[in-house]
Amino acid sequence: MAITDWPAEERPREKLLARGAEALSDAELLAIFLRTGLPGVSAVDLARQLLSDFGGLRPLLEADRKAFCAGKGLGDAKFVQLQAVLEMGRRHLAERLKRSDALTSPQAVRDYLAAQLRHRTREVFCCLFLDSQHRVIAYEELFEGTLNAASVYPREVVQAALAKGAAAVILAHNHPSGVSEPSQADIHITQRLKDALALVDIRVLDHLIVGEGGGCSFAERGLI
Repeated sequence: MAITDWPAEERPREKLLARGAEALSDAELLAIFLRTGLPGVSAVDLARQLLSDFGGLRPLLEADRKAFCAGKGLGDAKFVQLQAVLEMGRRHLAERLKRSDALTSPQAVRDYLAAQLRHRTREVFCCLFLDSQHRVIAYEELFEGTLNAASVYPREVVQAALAKGAAAVILAHNHPSGVSEPSQADIHITQRLKDALALVDIRVLDHLIVGEGGGCSFAERGLI
């Protein structure tokens, strides 16, 4: 049965308008993005099949061009649309963060950093540079490494912070493995960075690890 023949309250678009996007399942949201199905297959059924093939919504959204375009009913046009949607989401999070105090909006910080780092297949170390009111001056990725490590050089972090005129920083890196627990190396480099930045009167407010289960905050763990 075509979606247009479904009861109005069960159609994804009408359901979204009546109850909000949060009321829709992953398959229903994906069906709206797909717009159409395949001969004999509704957009919702196609979406369910794609979610099964890719292993869920997140792997589908993070698939590279080749893997994405190999999916049923997908192709370059859909890939371009998806990348545009994802980038708009990242820019929205960036604008929201810039309008807030990073210390009083910890969830906005987490959401932004997760959007920047969670899909990366290599470990990336970055900084949020903040002014004296803890407003974001800039986000910068400073070091990129392998699947499980990135070399971090305190002098370069200090130079970048001074160049930005930062009064404070929030450090962050991802764990591509998904494990959010800090390693001894993570704890050690955090202390080195804290000590180095303290010499030029720049505070380290937090070090966030982006991984599964919401990640890890050094400040919340009492490690800063």
